[in-house]
Amino acid sequence: MKSSALESSAQPAGHDGRGATTVADGVVAKIAGIAIQEIEGVHALGGGAARALGTLREKVGQKDLTQGVSVEVGQTQVAVDITLVVEYPHPLQQVADNARDAVYTAIEDLVGMEVTEVNITITDIHVPSDDEDAEDARTEPRVA
Repeated sequence: MKSSALESSAQPAGHDGRGATTVADGVVAKIAGIAIQEIEGVHALGGGAARALGTLREKVGQKDLTQGVSVEVGQTQVAVDITLVVEYPHPLQQVADNARDAVYTAIEDLVGMEVTEVNITITDIHVPSDDEDAEDARTEPRVA
């Protein structure tokens, strides 16, 4: 009886029986973040506060590839939650579907774990004219 209790609490050995491999949550989140960045129509990852912090990080030469990505990693399965901003006029559902497919493929191919779900929350759309308006506001005074 004692040996069966020990066996059930031990980590499973790798497929060749030479040891176990543990993949950290941050690694899986980074792989998902990289996969999403390549999707047409994705403007940014994360909500407003995360994007503001990300902008500050980028100014000092650091980029957080896990921004807007949350993962739950089990022994053999992964669940992913993603928050993103979509470029206007890309169809929201199409961008979400493409991002979801990319995450499934990247995690299953690179990590070798089953992805149970990829939940995507679109918090905003980015309109290119918003960037132009912001630049004009900085160069021209609003009051005389």
